[in-house]
Amino acid sequence: MSNWNSEDDKLAVLAKGARSRIQAKVGAALRDETGRTYASAEVSIGALTLTSVQMVVAQAVASGSTGAEAVVISPQGESSISDTDLELVRDFAGTGVPIYLIGESGDPVDSRLT
Repeated sequence: MSNWNSEDDKLAVLAKGARSRIQAKVGAALRDETGRTYASAEVSIGALTLTSVQMVVAQAVASGSTGAEAVVISPQGESSISDTDLELVRDFAGTGVPIYLIGESGDPVDSRLT
C-alpha cells in the first residue's frame, strides 16, 4: 500500500466511525477531488440495500462532487473489495482512484485501482 498517506488515515477513522455508529458490518469513506470527505455505512431497509461505497458515492454526487481521490472501506471481519463497488467508483471518478480495504487496526490490508 505504498500510496497510503496521512489523509487516508483520516478516511480510515471516518469509515470505522460510520460503521460503528449504526453497528453496520461495513463502513466507507471517500475524499473527493476538492478534499471534502464523506462517510457512511451500508444500509438495508426492506427492499432497499445499499453498500457503504454506494452510500458515500451518492453523498458525494448529491453534494456536487465530480471525482474522488481515494476510498477506504472498513469491514467488520474479513471482506474484499467488490467488483460492483470498484465499477461504481470508476464510473464516478474515472480510472486510477485507489480503493483501500482496512483491517480493525485501521491499516490497509488490500487495495485496488479503478
